[in-house]
Amino acid sequence: MPTIRRSSPAEERAALEARRLRAAELFAQGRSQAEVAHELGVSRQAVSRWHARWLAGGIEALRSRGPTGPDPKLSAADLGRVEEALLKGAMANGFDTDLWTLERVAVVITQLTGVRHHPAHVWSILRKRLGWTVQRPERRAAERDEQAIARWVAHEWPRIKKGPPQNRPGLSSSTNRPSR
Repeated sequence: MPTIRRSSPAEERAALEARRLRAAELFAQGRSQAEVAHELGVSRQAVSRWHARWLAGGIEALRSRGPTGPDPKLSAADLGRVEEALLKGAMANGFDTDLWTLERVAVVITQLTGVRHHPAHVWSILRKRLGWTVQRPERRAAERDEQAIARWVAHEWPRIKKGPPQNRPGLSSSTNRPSR
């Protein structure tokens, strides 16, 4: 279910701010916009905007203004409780099977926090705030016989892999087709 966590939006904002502040240091040293763009690995257009902001408002103009948009409805504590419940599995949360769907996750969020989210937004919460990715179950036939498969791989597959017999009478040796 969960995978390696991506950096949080706050960490990403801090990294971007650090890069802009490094650009301000380079501007203060008298470096050209092209040099700054090359050193920081960003476009000249971005550096041009940063330079204009730096000239107008100094280093403070390059600081992050914080997150945009409304505050999330789920607090970090709520999100932690939801993640704990999800890690326990769908059956532990009262569902018939242990398969999570966005609709089921939305139900769990509502039960635990009282906050209702549309299933389409649940995906955004799982991906962006929890760092989870899609995990699809393996599709296997219920009547699959692992022992028969192992036998086939051990005995039949090597025979088939060898290919057709070579130099049989009536067959051309280069193409293994009947000669005319």
